[in-house]
Amino acid sequence: MRPTVAAPESVTWAVHLDRAMWVAGVRALMLQALHPVAMQGVWQRSDFRVDPTGRLLRTAHFVAVTTYGSPEEADRLGAHIRRVHAALAFTDPATGRRHRVDERDLLVWVHCAEVASYLETAVRAGVPLTPAECDRYLDEQSATAAYVGLSRDDVPRSVADMRRYLAAVRPALRATPEARRAVRFLLWPAVPEHLSALAPLRPLWFPVGALSYAVLPAWARREYGVLPEVPGQEAAATAALRLLRAGLEAVPERYYNLVFDEATVRSAEQARERLLAAGYRVENGFRALRSRTRFRAPDDAGAAARA
Repeated sequence: MRPTVAAPESVTWAVHLDRAMWVAGVRALMLQALHPVAMQGVWQRSDFRVDPTGRLLRTAHFVAVTTYGSPEEADRLGAHIRRVHAALAFTDPATGRRHRVDERDLLVWVHCAEVASYLETAVRAGVPLTPAECDRYLDEQSATAAYVGLSRDDVPRSVADMRRYLAAVRPALRATPEARRAVRFLLWPAVPEHLSALAPLRPLWFPVGALSYAVLPAWARREYGVLPEVPGQEAAATAALRLLRAGLEAVPERYYNLVFDEATVRSAEQARERLLAAGYRVENGFRALRSRTRFRAPDDAGAAARA
């Protein structure tokens, strides 16, 4: 049995353990909200309006477990998600049609908006990925589709396929009033109870939220119109993203982990123990392992990290 769902040599680890993922995660939520039907599902059947931070942290937990959790842990989480989704339905007020949360098209959109945001933000932030590695990331991530009830062939498995999918779905995307309110929540979210000690630092979140908005595609920002466009915005956003990434990478792990849920931190600690037992050198944490390991094809996985 593999010690973790994704191997430390995978492109998935390089992307998901990078601290630019905070921006990528918020960008993904903002992009997802542009699907009017999917947005209604979130608006009507989740606690997003009262706890947008909680939804972000739950997404972070899903990413963590399906990256460095054990296969059994990921299977349990996936089964839980599928049970919850199967029990939820909502009504689209524009058409009066009743929808299930776990409809295939909605699940595909959520998956694609997430992994495209993760990959595009990582590359823009300076994670060194070749075109082949970008393709490999999407192929690796197609395996996570099973946890929400999809198959690997339901979702794009290369950059070209992802571009075709996003172009095809683009005419259906628009900023509804609910989507604009969701973006405003994400720009200035409430501090959850378990992070109340960090409430004085809340103003530091706005630059993260604003940067997440700034790295959305230009058409998405035009749809929202929540923040003003400025000359040279694309270049400035890229520079700011790289600066933020450098700052977050400098934060010691023991402080950085304070923002995560206890379950996410526990999953990381268990993964570290499994990797140590498997011969990986993770005494100094995942980041040290990531920095020493270049992505390898599955047949070569493990050789460099254990050497």
